[in-house]
Amino acid sequence: MKIPPEKQAWPLPEEDYWSTPFAEILMHHLELFPGASVLDVACGHGVPAFHIAEQVGPTGQALGVDMHPGQVLRCRATQKHHLPWLRFEQADMRALPADLEKFDRITGNLAFMFFRPERHQALKRLTGFLKPGGQIVLTFPCLGTFDSIWQRVDREMASRGLNKEQEALAEYIAERPSSEQARQWLEELAMEQIEVSEWPLEIKSGPGQAFLNHPLLRGGFLEDAYECFEDQALAHEVMNAVADDLSNFTPLLAQRCALSAWRPEE
Repeated sequence: MKIPPEKQAWPLPEEDYWSTPFAEILMHHLELFPGASVLDVACGHGVPAFHIAEQVGPTGQALGVDMHPGQVLRCRATQKHHLPWLRFEQADMRALPADLEKFDRITGNLAFMFFRPERHQALKRLTGFLKPGGQIVLTFPCLGTFDSIWQRVDREMASRGLNKEQEALAEYIAERPSSEQARQWLEELAMEQIEVSEWPLEIKSGPGQAFLNHPLLRGGFLEDAYECFEDQALAHEVMNAVADDLSNFTPLLAQRCALSAWRPEE
């Protein structure tokens, strides 16, 4: 039974406009119980690891792993002496040690996008750390995320005859996993009670530099558009033209995808 919101010491942070909306749909699918053991991969700054640890309580255990030491140190600094059954370690979720314990639940908020290039194999290895009857829940921005941006960038490239850059952009877009791919991979792994859902999320931005320097869009997405260009001066010219036309390709919608599945009982 989950701790009601009014009694939570570690709720999902309201001020986090990206991680928390994804974590909300993760928690919607995740079935927790007091005493559960949970592995949270690519834990970042701890959303939702702290929240999950509070839910499983002192009879449970939670392990958050991230390949970036700075993220692990940040989580430990936030934790201090709280939730002693929660620990954070540096590790690459794609290459976890074979002797790692098995868990009742495995979660990853915004983690699945980091499984590339061999997402299916990474997912297979990860489910191997589930106990029989255990559940895995992962969230990620799936194919369709910010399509209006990519379509506008593509039109701008086409108007300038930038065929090579258009091809590079198409390759980037195609590389993003779809919800149907996620379902197919889970079926191939013989998982049970498979659920894959999409939830739209609108991101707000102003035009021009506000768009180009948006902390989420620039850091997580627009950089990929810039990488389609060998000539960065040309990239800036194209992207400035796109940014000034923001009103013609809003709203900016991310597609939050959540996959949930259970390992069969032996």
